Amino acid sequence: MKTYWKVFFITGISYTVALAAITVFFGAIIGLIICVCRMSKLKVLSGIAAAVVDVIRGTPMLLQVYVGYFLVPKLLPFEVSEFVAVSVAFAINSGCYLSEAFRSGIQAVDIGQMDAARSLGLTYGQAMKTVILPQALKNILPALGNEFITIIKDTSLASTFFIGDVMTSYAVVRGLTYLTFECLFIVAIIYYVLTKILTFFLGKFERRLKESD
Repeated sequence: MKTYWKVFFITGISYTVALAAITVFFGAIIGLIICVCRMSKLKVLSGIAAAVVDVIRGTPMLLQVYVGYFLVPKLLPFEVSEFVAVSVAFAINSGCYLSEAFRSGIQAVDIGQMDAARSLGLTYGQAMKTVILPQALKNILPALGNEFITIIKDTSLASTFFIGDVMTSYAVVRGLTYLTFECLFIVAIIYYVLTKILTFFLGKFERRLKESD
């Protein structure tokens, strides 16, 4: 089991953390874009963004991963790995949820901040970039941390396509050793330790944010 731990589970942890980090990073970018579109005065743009969010939030994540796995390689003009295809699906899902966090973070900023910025001669875009978004980002940083913790656990869905995450490692080791419950116990400990470590650092980060206020 020690050899399997080194070969499979350590690799699985690295794939899981990498997938979660990629998901949250690109999900934040996608979420910000969707948020800006939803808050746009153009009804068509706002409507499309709202419809995308509604569809993603109203369908199972596993279904979205299936769609991403089979559709992304067909849409892109170059060959992509299963890991990339699954990552795209995860990032879009995360982006739609984070867009709501961005929207609430922006709306939490005093509207007087925008008025003051515009009175100084800044355009709407400049005011959003230099005044509103930095304050909104501070408001949603805890939400980004929570999303990372959630995605760590949700990456288990990626094992459906054997991309190398922790649950994929479990399936491989179980098939080689026939130790079902022992492997499940190890996987449970891995996810628990990962989430506890992230929760600990997220808690410290949130306390520092409160102190800086």
